Amino acid sequence: MMAGWMLGRHGRHVCGLMVAAGLLWLAAGPGLAQEVEEQPDVRVIIDVSGSMKENDPDQLSGSALELLVSLLPDGVSAGVWTFGERVDNPLPLGRVDAEWRRQALALSPALVDYQQFTDIEAVVREAAAADANGWRHLVLLTDGMIDLPPSRGAKPGVDHDSRQALLEELAPRLAAQGVVVHGVAFSEEADLALVERLSQITGGLPAMVESPDSLLGSFLDIFERIFPADQVPLREGRFMIDPGVESFSALLFHDPDGEPLTLIAPDGTAYRADDGPEGGHWQVEPRFDLIRVPDPLPGEWRLEGEVGADSRISVVSPLTLHTGDLPATLYLGFPLPVEAWLEQDGEPLAEGSDDVVMSVELHDADGEVQAAVRLEQRDDRFSGLLPAPALTGSARLVIRAEGEGVHRQRIQAVNVLPAIGAVHQPRAGRVVLAAEHPRLDRDNTELSGELQGETLEAEAVASRRWHLPLPEMDDSVSRPLLLSARVTLDGETREIRLPRLLLHPDASTGLDLADMAGPTLGTERFDEDLDPDLVGRPDEAPLDAADRFVALVNALPRRAMELWQEGRPGLERLAESHGRDRRLWIAVAVVAALVLLVMWRAARRRRTRRFRRREEPHV
Repeated sequence: MMAGWMLGRHGRHVCGLMVAAGLLWLAAGPGLAQEVEEQPDVRVIIDVSGSMKENDPDQLSGSALELLVSLLPDGVSAGVWTFGERVDNPLPLGRVDAEWRRQALALSPALVDYQQFTDIEAVVREAAAADANGWRHLVLLTDGMIDLPPSRGAKPGVDHDSRQALLEELAPRLAAQGVVVHGVAFSEEADLALVERLSQITGGLPAMVESPDSLLGSFLDIFERIFPADQVPLREGRFMIDPGVESFSALLFHDPDGEPLTLIAPDGTAYRADDGPEGGHWQVEPRFDLIRVPDPLPGEWRLEGEVGADSRISVVSPLTLHTGDLPATLYLGFPLPVEAWLEQDGEPLAEGSDDVVMSVELHDADGEVQAAVRLEQRDDRFSGLLPAPALTGSARLVIRAEGEGVHRQRIQAVNVLPAIGAVHQPRAGRVVLAAEHPRLDRDNTELSGELQGETLEAEAVASRRWHLPLPEMDDSVSRPLLLSARVTLDGETREIRLPRLLLHPDASTGLDLADMAGPTLGTERFDEDLDPDLVGRPDEAPLDAADRFVALVNALPRRAMELWQEGRPGLERLAESHGRDRRLWIAVAVVAALVLLVMWRAARRRRTRRFRRREEPHV
């Protein structure tokens, strides 16, 4: 997904998004989100650390805030926090109305008050602390790199300790309290594993924003998880409006240089931006059109012109589609139970439900259907088991109800992870495996591997961690390791094939962390060059002095480059923190001599740290 930053050329498009954000709320109003019994509150958290100045030069975070603020329904509770070295709350938690929106849209100066360091743990703790009437949704916008000041303790240990506290202590406690964190990473420099893991633990949705298009799509995905809305299917520029629909809102993505769109009603009347439906609204922006049509004619509507795959038609109607809880994270090898039903004026649909076909599809990041099932009706509910996903990465669940006079769908974004993450440690001669699925542990899971016809058994070393010893091998030759799990859950035992792990994919690095590490093991890589076994685990013995020294020296390349670029102030901070240890200065001298090599390695590894669709060839 990460094609690189293009905002410099498309700054006018970002401005267009910001203008349209306000119109999105004004035009669609409550139609974007249906009423819920217990209104969740939304807490927007924006990174203003120094690294954001470099990683978000076009202030995409400000555009994101404008979008989310404009989408929020009236009456919900919301607030805005900013953080760097310290945590600020420029817009306290309050009821969303016209005045609240005015204050939120006036926060731009606070978003460029850059600070030197990044304390993600502190801001998540503080923003989540305020009481709420319902679920608390934290929308964290960050470049995702924990970086605490040396005054808090020796680095990198103090940063690692903060990360562990955030993921191992704070996040599980927040999840138990009904706090959901949706993590949005703003640059290729982001610690994507941290964003993904934090979201995974709390039931939130992770996202990577790289362009104005993905900004809008990611925030609509998050918004629809917080405030689900009914849509009607849009197929080849056509959609059906049922009798009884009070209004519809069409958000239509298109190429900036595309031809103007035309909307054609069931009676053949053609509408354009300069001649829209009576009482409606049509806003044109470089990358999308936003159309609201009140009291629409029932029947088939058509669009003339090219529209993007993420375009959607939201409807307001007494007939609504509902689903049971849909998780934000799915796992390879595990099917998903789904339940859905229709309601008319808040009551289960009694007449006509027998003629309704209810189905669920899982679409991958390219829009291709990866799994599908037709739900079976039982009384006024429909249920079924969606087959297990076969690809990791971003995906969407599409739930549809179609019948005579019934056309409804809901779309929920999800993230698909391997049930077991794996990391190859060449120096230790083993593969480390960790459970990603929350129900897997040493008591119900047995892991094994197959390498060149030889079966290898994994040994449990902690509740949710295993080591798989490897035979001696030539590290100049790449070899696929096929991994499998024997899982016993709810009295049923089954074999799950895991994604293959390629050993020694590149002899110059000798380390493969890309496809199967998963967020659990990914977050434990405190630094790209830091061996996962040297950073400590909650369920393993602490490091001794020698190991701490080795870990610090291994982490020095990144810190040395940062300090080299910062110049004298950076070197002064290093002297203040570690000036008494001559061994560290020897290491710094070596690193300085090899700085070009380190920069090459860092650049190469950054290219592998991405949210993207990942194919598992053997599945």
